[in-house]
Amino acid sequence: MKGRPWLAAVRPQGKPAGVWALPKGLISSGESPAETALREGFEETGLAGRLVSKLGDIRYVYSWQGERVFKIVSFYLAESGRGRIGELPAGMEIEVAEARWLPLAEAPRLLAYRGERQMAERAFELLAPGRAGSGSAVSDPL
Repeated sequence: MKGRPWLAAVRPQGKPAGVWALPKGLISSGESPAETALREGFEETGLAGRLVSKLGDIRYVYSWQGERVFKIVSFYLAESGRGRIGELPAGMEIEVAEARWLPLAEAPRLLAYRGERQMAERAFELLAPGRAGSGSAVSDPL
């Protein structure tokens, strides 16, 4: 797995095989979006990490119990630290069926949701050789 960037992805519970998404979740009271990204990344993948940079936000509207909900999701590029992919904290199997590494170069094809594919493309561009921020940030799996 060395030598190219990797992406920690999840298959949400209840989704069929092959439906891959990025870790994400609701902001807890008193928590910043960046803190949420680190917490959710750990809860949903089993990996602790360090944020490298913000990739951007996705905005969308969906219906929940007859109400229209406007949602903003912030995504960050992170470097992996301790932990093993798929070794989730107790109770997280309610949300996550599976967590695994995906090659970042293939993420725009493998991720199920358009906005998340765009975030993966931004991460790939940031990590391209010769770009600022490139290098060892994710030369090993995140």
